[in-house]
Amino acid sequence: MRLACAAFLLFAGIGLNAATPKAEAPKTEAPPVLRKSPEFVIKFVDGHQMLLSSLKGKVVALLMVHTTCPHCQHTSQVFTQLYNEYGPRGFQPVDAAFNTMANMYVSDFVKNFNIGYPVGYSTPEEVMAYLGFNVMERYTVPQIVWIDRKGNIRSQTPSAGDDPALYQESYWRNMIETLLKESATAAPVHHTTTAKAAN
Repeated sequence: MRLACAAFLLFAGIGLNAATPKAEAPKTEAPPVLRKSPEFVIKFVDGHQMLLSSLKGKVVALLMVHTTCPHCQHTSQVFTQLYNEYGPRGFQPVDAAFNTMANMYVSDFVKNFNIGYPVGYSTPEEVMAYLGFNVMERYTVPQIVWIDRKGNIRSQTPSAGDDPALYQESYWRNMIETLLKESATAAPVHHTTTAKAAN
């Protein structure tokens, strides 16, 4: 079991406060569809961009991270392992870094922590809008959004990270395996060029 030490931030940039959530049993089934995923644009340091909708047909884990957050670093390493294991079956994680000057740190983040899937960046405003959070509310990093093959958000970490089960590797594996079993309206698409360019 991998249990998160969530880093709480104020959007205004007040600082970090460590909090250790209590262990809870992960859910055995994916929660019901929350909503259709809005469009989201991820920028990459080489200048290209990727539309989240271009991944329709895959099971997507969208991680909103801070490159300087130790828990984000560790989580992205675990998702690299999960991608190596489940990627051939249609699982695609992608990181969107949104800390201050994230575009300056993405390359080192990928290199230093051996992240093996696309890592781009966005702005705090765009991330908050996608997640549906109020810009003044407290939130944790990473934020993890699970999107099924049809483009529906099936699970999302709450802003304050107060459901520690959603940060356990056992939950992540269950989500991947559950969503991979579901059919899509279109065949999975391959983005090997995107993954290559991001590393």
